[in-house]
Amino acid sequence: MSIKNCHNIRDFRARAKRALPSPMYHYLDGGADDEWSLGNNTDAFNGYELRPHALVDVSQIDLGTRLFGQKMAMPLFLSPIGGVQMFHPGKELAVARAAAAAGVFTSLSTVGTTGIEEFSSQTDGPKLFQLYIFKDRGLTRELVARCKAADIDALCLTVDTPVGGNRERDLLTGMSVPPKFTGSSLLSFALHPRWALNTKRAGAIRMANVADWLDAKEDTAGGGAAAFIDAQFDQSVTWDDAASLAHDWNGPFIIKGIMTPEDAIRARDVGASAVMISNHGGRQLDGAPAPVDMVGPIRDAVGDTLELIVDGGVRRGTHVLKALALGANACSIGRPFIYGLAAGGQAGVARVLSLFEQEIKRDMALLGCNSISQINAGHVQRRIT
Repeated sequence: MSIKNCHNIRDFRARAKRALPSPMYHYLDGGADDEWSLGNNTDAFNGYELRPHALVDVSQIDLGTRLFGQKMAMPLFLSPIGGVQMFHPGKELAVARAAAAAGVFTSLSTVGTTGIEEFSSQTDGPKLFQLYIFKDRGLTRELVARCKAADIDALCLTVDTPVGGNRERDLLTGMSVPPKFTGSSLLSFALHPRWALNTKRAGAIRMANVADWLDAKEDTAGGGAAAFIDAQFDQSVTWDDAASLAHDWNGPFIIKGIMTPEDAIRARDVGASAVMISNHGGRQLDGAPAPVDMVGPIRDAVGDTLELIVDGGVRRGTHVLKALALGANACSIGRPFIYGLAAGGQAGVARVLSLFEQEIKRDMALLGCNSISQINAGHVQRRIT
């Protein structure tokens, strides 16, 4: 199937499944424990109905908005994902170029496979760097300094990973980052020669921003570099650390992993300008609520003092509109654009973004809105069951 015949995220997911060896696909697609939160992230959107208004002049539709101090062509951007080179040799650079062409933010993870400097220099689109706080605080300070020097537009602190989630699919497939050939996965790798050849040509999969630090540690045994890095996340991090980081960054500062009104208020009070309402794509605490269900309570708690991002389960343009009507400023996507990358490289990411743009624009016309600013609580209601 050509990516031209991919008409929704389900199509891209199916194509990515065919393109990737089993360990890579399930690492991307899976969640924690019973994967209840993973499924509920999307299913929760079905709990809301859109209320269209008729006889509105929608001959002109404007999707433009502002987020993190930057202009955006639509209220959607690309979440930080680690190990992107595992899914396509174009890695984060292919993603960033597609995002820049679409006029939206792209993100680079601390455990990304492209260095901060290269990531920033290869695209002129708006850029966000996602940060973890390590036990080695010197490494964290170094990453922030590099972001400043590279003119990264926004800094995002992830706070929902004091320990790694229980991702049982990875236990079954023997997945590690970088990937290792095992008896259980060898057949799947052998059945995907194109992936194997492209990966070999692209060179070793390395976590570029912490590679030198990893080499100096000389300890990546066991579950691989990713497992070692997980063990280096500082479990003693508190709100004081977030406040210090916001002060040192002195720019658009986002806290990712906020799921309650109380924590959103604290995020604002320590200097965050935005929060990503996120349960890490259902990959951490299984049983956590869907991000879309927390928009209303959090917006009620913080008023207009924070930008709110729905991160998790977004698969349709109508999902974006529901989130905006509930009080969000924008949504972000992770798995959908990686499905696109795995299916077709930069062109695949571009098509995923184009599909979202088309859906949002069409659905705004059907809703009776010609600008993002017009979408409000009057356009959404709880579904009566």
